[in-house]
Amino acid sequence: MQARLQCLSHTPLKGCFDPEAAIVKEVAGLVDTLRAEVEAFGPEVIYLFWPDHLNGFFLDLMPQFCIGMAAESVGDYQSSAGPLNVPRTLAEACAQAVVDAGIDLGFSYRMQVDHGCAQPLEELTGALDRYPVVPIFINSVAPPVVSFQRARLLGEAVGRFARARGQRALFIGSGGLSHNPPVPQMATATDPEVIARLIDNRNPSPEARAARQARTIAAAEAFTAGTSTLHPLNAEWDRKLMERLAARDWAAIDAYRNADITADAGGSAHEAKTWVAAVAAMDAACAGAWQAEERYYREIPEWIAGFGALSGRSR
Repeated sequence: MQARLQCLSHTPLKGCFDPEAAIVKEVAGLVDTLRAEVEAFGPEVIYLFWPDHLNGFFLDLMPQFCIGMAAESVGDYQSSAGPLNVPRTLAEACAQAVVDAGIDLGFSYRMQVDHGCAQPLEELTGALDRYPVVPIFINSVAPPVVSFQRARLLGEAVGRFARARGQRALFIGSGGLSHNPPVPQMATATDPEVIARLIDNRNPSPEARAARQARTIAAAEAFTAGTSTLHPLNAEWDRKLMERLAARDWAAIDAYRNADITADAGGSAHEAKTWVAAVAAMDAACAGAWQAEERYYREIPEWIAGFGALSGRSR
């Protein structure tokens, strides 16, 4: 089948607290190139693996994996609000195939997605609804979280389903690499208001969303100034993971342990499981007959991100 892969870091801080102009231009040029490639490919469907940031999924009920049968962007930070173009029948069939493959899966007919899903859609396609998309959520910020191995198995199940359908498919993995933004955790939260927001903070007021954005920008400013206690970026870890994904070294990838990921790359580096799932989906869809290419990497402290891009195309 014809397929493309695009793993790309996202950041809510883009346009809110930017690095020097040359780096902004460099990343914008990368995005323009990737968008032109997607345009030339013309996918019939996109399978998008994404992590939420406690904007659509909360601790009142947190699935490890969830497929959206319908989805709408909440419009946080610089992303647009509005519905995604989710083909319901296809998403339902994909969910059935994943469950039949032995993967426990949640599903939603009212999925809310944040910048982790909306930003790559807008950057790579120009709009939330340009192409049919099946949004596939992977819990990455609310322990306990699944392993790299389980993310791989999810991706393989989606890839086998896509192969059976035979459509031109684009697999997107949207997640940061090493990073540790100020996401509160239930294990350490003591403020009742913070705990309440962790459990359910759907549809906050514009003022509450603006206050959250201001806290994130302040954290980025402190991180860039070197006055933050946030976990440092880890370029060595990021590059090694990208290298292993490009090589499809599944034995090495399966060997990653969650505690080590957190210790080496930060609590939100678990978002890289979206990359693992997307690469595994591409590998299964193409039966291994594809090529991967590392397209970009840079540590960008202003965005609190090890920022990378990894592409692939079927042979």
